[in-house]
Amino acid sequence: MSLLLLVLTINNTLAQTKMSISEAAALQVKVKSLAKTTSTITADFVQKKHLDFLSNDIESNGKLSFKSPNMVKWAYMKPFQYSVLFKDDMLYINNEGEKNNIDIGSNKLFKQLNKLISASITGDMFTTEEFNISYFNTKKGSVVYFSPLNEKFAKYIKEFHISFNNKSEVSAVKMIEPSNDYTLIQFSNRITNQNIPDAVFAH
Repeated sequence: MSLLLLVLTINNTLAQTKMSISEAAALQVKVKSLAKTTSTITADFVQKKHLDFLSNDIESNGKLSFKSPNMVKWAYMKPFQYSVLFKDDMLYINNEGEKNNIDIGSNKLFKQLNKLISASITGDMFTTEEFNISYFNTKKGSVVYFSPLNEKFAKYIKEFHISFNNKSEVSAVKMIEPSNDYTLIQFSNRITNQNIPDAVFAH
């Protein structure tokens, strides 16, 4: 191991410390309480896709719209315009005018993914029956690691990392694949409980 890699590893380890049982329980209460009182969320996001064979991460940005209980729209603005909408057990994709619809109601994997996405946005996903969960304190708040227990799902997602700010709001989601490639989504300009026009979720 190179000296630089060793230093980076040590710094990363020091940047977060494992929570006590009481700290983890307190975080769960705060996050669940916030999720119960959240009916809508809009936020800007930056998404970085890391692939080992590429020297630079693939970066895109856009706007997230969420409406309880599980309507989620990812509207990508740069570098290309396209949208992904989860609504009523359907997945609607609009790639610069070219549309594609997928019935996820009959597909358990897609259905679980939709549930996971909705829960990760609100933070209301502390289900020990579905995940092994680990809790950590960080300089900017906290981060929770979720490892899927479902073997089929684990073939696609090795681990989820959800970061929370000091207000117990989700600030970032990191999805790690079995290959250790990952997608990191960081949120900003979050607005909650404001009316979102129905047209936003039209397809």
